[in-house]
Amino acid sequence: MVNLEKSKDKQNPTVFIDSLSHWYGKGITRKQVLYSVSMRIEPGEVVLLTGPSGCGKTTLLTLIGALRTVDKGRLIVLGRELQGSTRKTRQLLRKNIGMIFQGHNLLRCLTAEQNVQMGSDLLSDLSYRSRRDRARQWLRAVGLEDQMDKLPHDLSGGQKQRVAIARALSAQPKLLLADEPTSALDSVTGREIVSLLKRLAIEQRCSVLMVTHDPRILDVADRLIKMEDGRLLPVIE
Repeated sequence: MVNLEKSKDKQNPTVFIDSLSHWYGKGITRKQVLYSVSMRIEPGEVVLLTGPSGCGKTTLLTLIGALRTVDKGRLIVLGRELQGSTRKTRQLLRKNIGMIFQGHNLLRCLTAEQNVQMGSDLLSDLSYRSRRDRARQWLRAVGLEDQMDKLPHDLSGGQKQRVAIARALSAQPKLLLADEPTSALDSVTGREIVSLLKRLAIEQRCSVLMVTHDPRILDVADRLIKMEDGRLLPVIE
């Protein structure tokens, strides 16, 4: 068992996991997908999680993002214990987490700008104009300054991915969880996006956990962790 209090770093980690296990299904169909996972992510750290499809990477991401309830083990995110947590606790926590998933999850009736502004709408101390300006700023940052008024069905897969990234960043998250954020992007754009995430980590002390199969971006990480069959393998320094 990892002792959080006796860690070599006195600063509280953004994510602390100790002996986390998870199952899907019930009864005879119950299947274990995570086995005693333990790890921590520090403020401002960029961690890449790799491994074959179906090994549990996305499940781990959704647990950290408070999208699933914890079955067994300790999971502390941004100082909140998720084992036995209430729905309200998880909802409040998600306001401080940016999430980028492969499905994009854009609202079809909203323009790119309006979709991104949904992220900045979580920042209650900003005026409407400030939230709109923030949305435009992040769309420019991901190279979509000329696509702001377009609806999702008028955007390519890569453009939708960049809108989803801009939306996550516009909420000024303390933790960013990204599932294959460069999968629909060309090499140049993908590199620009991960460099943007790295800059966010440095400037805003935002922790980044990114699931990826993209070998072109491995050098951006502070740490690379590999998962196989629901277990984390030794960290590669």
